[in-house]
Amino acid sequence: MSADPGPSVRAAIELIGRGADEILKHEDLVARLQSGRPLRIKAGFDPTAPDLHLGHTVLLNKMRQFQDLGHTVIFLIGDFTGMIGDPTGKNATRKPLTREDVLVNAQTYAEQVFKVLDRDRTEVRFNSEWFGKMSAADMVRLAGQHTVARMLERDDFAKRYAAQQSIAIHEFLYPLVQGYDSVALQADVELGGTDQKFNLLMGRGLQESHGQPPQVVLTMPLLEGLDGVQKMSKSLGNYIGIDEPAIDMVTKTMKIDDVLMWRWIELLSFEITMAEVPDLRRQIDAGALNPRDLKLRLARELAARFHGDEGADLAVAGWNAAVRGQGDTAQLPLNDVAVPVEGLRIAALLTAAGLTPSNSEANRKLKERAVRIDGDVVEDPQRVLQPGFEGVLAVGKRTFARVRLVAG
Repeated sequence: MSADPGPSVRAAIELIGRGADEILKHEDLVARLQSGRPLRIKAGFDPTAPDLHLGHTVLLNKMRQFQDLGHTVIFLIGDFTGMIGDPTGKNATRKPLTREDVLVNAQTYAEQVFKVLDRDRTEVRFNSEWFGKMSAADMVRLAGQHTVARMLERDDFAKRYAAQQSIAIHEFLYPLVQGYDSVALQADVELGGTDQKFNLLMGRGLQESHGQPPQVVLTMPLLEGLDGVQKMSKSLGNYIGIDEPAIDMVTKTMKIDDVLMWRWIELLSFEITMAEVPDLRRQIDAGALNPRDLKLRLARELAARFHGDEGADLAVAGWNAAVRGQGDTAQLPLNDVAVPVEGLRIAALLTAAGLTPSNSEANRKLKERAVRIDGDVVEDPQRVLQPGFEGVLAVGKRTFARVRLVAG
């Protein structure tokens, strides 16, 4: 039986382990925490898109927890690897980014991460620092430290190879390059999504071959997006960006289903502890707590993280006004919608305002009496609204917008 690591290390392990999928190797992490020295915690982000969303913050939150325990985190921007293109999860060769795209996106990342991370305990690094100095011979030597057979053990490569789909040689370099980052930074721990496990383990192997203690690997689950099925992704439209207005953060969070709510609490919340969760579940099962109220608590926390308490409170007030009829809808942001001078029928207006995907869906909602204007059900599906109208349009209980019609 292993020795008791002591209360402080036990508490640290409990915090670090919250929401984690896997820690390799657990005993190595315990030993490094017991050493008492500040650890170097690495997480890499390829700047493939200019904005970060809540899915990215799963790793950022874990990094912040390490910082709160006194450790240094390295926010590594893969400006070099971004030009290779991460093949993880892809069934075709990913188009590499241009140098210009990478630099623009990287700058945006660097500005956004400090909404979560403690600036004083963060190193922002770019892996072009060392790869930009590597010669072709250096890269060949790095490539010589791994075999094609091992590369083909990776699930996405194996599937593409079996299906006789193209695998470009440069894609084999990506795991090696990511792994070498850990050597260059002398990382104690590397964080990544579950889809990055192969690459993270590559770092352990390369560190050993360079005479360094192999890093601890901590994988986090991929956060499901608003649909509750696919991982959060800007391309799928199921995301909440960390730069979105507070009201959008609140309204989108309130749209997730009750099952996904628990997953988001575990991976995104700092204020709702895992010790609370069993009692919260019991209260909901007993009817003593409405899951919508708990979801609103989470929504407010997320909005406050990126917009402060005042911004979050205004957003919650706006949501309560639109959905519960409690408060002033003037708290909601005003969106201008261009309509013809003769006005627009309600179904077309709902589509123009982005509340329904099509006029046919709008008409279906009108027949279901699910459309409201300023809280009142729309009785006449032929109703026309003219330029100058200002009010709250709502479809169902979760989709609404405060709009002003302007002639255009």
